[in-house]
Amino acid sequence: MAEKNWIVTDCCTAGVDEAGRGPLAGPVVAAAVILDPDISIPDLDDSKKLSAAKRDQLFQQIQQRSRGFSVRFCEATEIDQINILQATLLAMKKAVESLHPIPTKVLIDGNQSPDLLLPTELIVRGDQTVTAISAASILAKVTRDRIMLDYHQQYPQYGFDCHKGYPTRAHLKALKTHGPCPIHRRSFGPVRRLLNE
Repeated sequence: MAEKNWIVTDCCTAGVDEAGRGPLAGPVVAAAVILDPDISIPDLDDSKKLSAAKRDQLFQQIQQRSRGFSVRFCEATEIDQINILQATLLAMKKAVESLHPIPTKVLIDGNQSPDLLLPTELIVRGDQTVTAISAASILAKVTRDRIMLDYHQQYPQYGFDCHKGYPTRAHLKALKTHGPCPIHRRSFGPVRRLLNE
């Protein structure tokens, strides 16, 4: 198999990605990362293509070897107030604005950009082609999974440790049995319909 040709960012460019737009519960999490071009982090990839163990390993390496990183999120209540797209963009904005050092350019996964006072470039499937965006996707995914594991301790009846809030059959069944809990997104269809019944 041919080796993947990644776009490697310079020391002043940040990559940004999110995790958790689709779940029925929990926050949407965004991360921004400035990699050090002189320090290699092998095996970076789209977080969805990596095992949980590999993501955890890379999570630590990214934090130790990057020039800067920031992770921010919007809770379910914010998502319900402003909608999931705006909450995602707000989490991205907060992550970028919390970065040190301040980047000179921002590469964002997807086709929607937060309101930033920095030059930005949108890259669809950037987590599969740009190293800094891939690193951001891993930080966002691991952080969100850990948040959902913490929520599982509070609300074990929903099985957040298994599905992380995504609308699996088991989650929908638990939702119907127990009703929504405080971290469910009331603006999302399955939760909204249950509340309206």
